[in-house]
Amino acid sequence: MSIHGAQQQITATVTQWPNMTVAPHRFGGVEYQLGTREIGHIHGDTLVDIPFPTSIRNELVESGQVRAHHVLPDSGWISFYIQNEEDVHKAIDLLQRSYQVASEQAARRSAKVYKNQE
Repeated sequence: MSIHGAQQQITATVTQWPNMTVAPHRFGGVEYQLGTREIGHIHGDTLVDIPFPTSIRNELVESGQVRAHHVLPDSGWISFYIQNEEDVHKAIDLLQRSYQVASEQAARRSAKVYKNQE
């Protein structure tokens, strides 16, 4: 089961965040990018795959909120299946968490580069 229009709803929300772009994903679906970094992608209206640091991925899987990635279960990636309208909002929350992690990491890299230029 999936929610018709889930991908459209998610894409409309994610593209409102600063510096976000959308591109076709190499394995089908839509990829969400912060600069050149992928924060996740969606396959149709049913499946969202999102990268996280392993510690966050473990926390999410252990809490039962998500599953380990359906193809790469030992990676930092998670898979989230959309089955109802509430799941659309959960998928957006998960993508926002990935966005925040990526934003914080980019800010740390920029600060380090700036500090090394002084």
